Amino acid sequence: MNHDDYDAGDYDHADADAAGQLHHVELYASDLDASARFWEWLLTELGYERKHEWENGRSWVNGPTYVVLVQADDSGSPFERRQPGLNHLAFHAASREQVDDLTAGVRERDDATLLYEDRHPYAGGYYALYCEDPEGIKVEVVGPV
Repeated sequence: MNHDDYDAGDYDHADADAAGQLHHVELYASDLDASARFWEWLLTELGYERKHEWENGRSWVNGPTYVVLVQADDSGSPFERRQPGLNHLAFHAASREQVDDLTAGVRERDDATLLYEDRHPYAGGYYALYCEDPEGIKVEVVGPV
């Protein structure tokens, strides 16, 4: 399934109660399977549930927001978060303990890289996990005060 294959009844229309909140994010991967393993783990830990799975993509949903991961048609140039465009995605954590658990999980994974180890967990001035996914996309999970 791709976006062209959706039936009009399958579209996720805006929720007026979530006005201004993020509706969805769509990420392209050079290696869908490698990226999907990371995102499945992270998003499930953050309370997302699998929404759709098709030959060239996956999606996960949490309330009014969903994340889509799609196999790129052409790997083209590698993702570089320091170039114009997306720098990172940041998610709310339920607790500082969740940040710590996710950090431990990233350290055990071979498909993610922990960033700013020497300043963890306050690299950005607040309590958070900073890591990169298999494509080099920076992910932040921010703990509450």
